[in-house]
Amino acid sequence: MSAPPVPSDVAQALARHPAGIQEQLLDIRLMIFTTAAATEGVGPLTETLKWGEPAYLTEKSRSGTTIRLGVSKLAPDRAAIFLNCRTNLIENFKAHFADAFAFEGNRALIIPASARPADTPIALCLRMALTYHRRGKDQN
Repeated sequence: MSAPPVPSDVAQALARHPAGIQEQLLDIRLMIFTTAAATEGVGPLTETLKWGEPAYLTEKSRSGTTIRLGVSKLAPDRAAIFLNCRTNLIENFKAHFADAFAFEGNRALIIPASARPADTPIALCLRMALTYHRRGKDQN
């Protein structure tokens, strides 16, 4: 599966980052679309900007929480995936993937600078975010 063309406003937001981070964020963007397509019940995604950063929403199915891409203020030299801080997703990722990522509080998963996103458990984290509202609170 390939991702749809990058909308011009999203491309402009990504262009603010250095080439290496842009590449990682584009790889993660592709993983978001690929994971959504492969996950039953997620449906089409809405790609937009939130707070000036690329954001991916499951508006039609309402199956998941918003996923935002950018860089963390704590690690401006690394790509980050931001999730709603009111979910317990980052807490769960810390418990299972502490060796794979750094974290910013309960809101961001920070990708190692040298990592290829495909070589990390990002797809599993994305699947959990894209289906967050479909699972019971005890399963999140």
